[in-house]
Amino acid sequence: TRLNRKRITQNLLKTHPVFFRAYDVLRCDGEDIREKPLIYRKEILATLAVTQSPVTFPNTPEQIAAMRESAREVSAEGVMIKRRESPYVSGRKVGHWWKWKLDPMTADCVLIYAQAGHGRRASLHSDYTLACWTSDGNLVPVTKAYSGLTDAELKAMDRWIRKHTVQKFGPVRQVEPQQVFEIGFEGITRSTRHKSGLALRFPRILRWRQDVGANDADGLAHFETLMRDSHAV
Repeated sequence: TRLNRKRITQNLLKTHPVFFRAYDVLRCDGEDIREKPLIYRKEILATLAVTQSPVTFPNTPEQIAAMRESAREVSAEGVMIKRRESPYVSGRKVGHWWKWKLDPMTADCVLIYAQAGHGRRASLHSDYTLACWTSDGNLVPVTKAYSGLTDAELKAMDRWIRKHTVQKFGPVRQVEPQQVFEIGFEGITRSTRHKSGLALRFPRILRWRQDVGANDADGLAHFETLMRDSHAV
């Protein structure tokens, strides 16, 4: 509810206050317990006056899959699976813990604006503004995306953008609404900052849809359905 908001109102502070939730304990009574088993550290954590993350011990893969599928109902990305005997290891070590993320929500959107990227992509138009259709047949910006295409695709798109620019607004180019991209994202919320009235969480390009035309792209109704089905309203 408070993600992607520049201003937090007093009412929102009351209805959705910040809280502290503990997932692990690394040191207790001066002792470093990172090498202790997770189950031991959880027992220590239970003795402390803090709110803990919920812990369950599923018996079957099907139970884990069911938990994963319900993750969006609590605005989570998926489930974190941890070995009971695992130590706490710094960095992105594999083997003990695994984040099983939900499959992303997807939508086909139309490219309407582009501008040059940063770093090694500074010479390429790699930052895209993507739009969807309204019920009255207009394109409305719904998100921006900066990643997902290969270097070869970026170069091809850069050439296309330069040839199909309609207007320029400083570094931003408005292009002919022809190119369609499938985007993936983790969630949707209402937003007054965007013309579409929606904000997407972690948007990225999944593929360049050269097999469809702009008229085949999704409309706002598709996003509304995704949001309703994910209980994000």
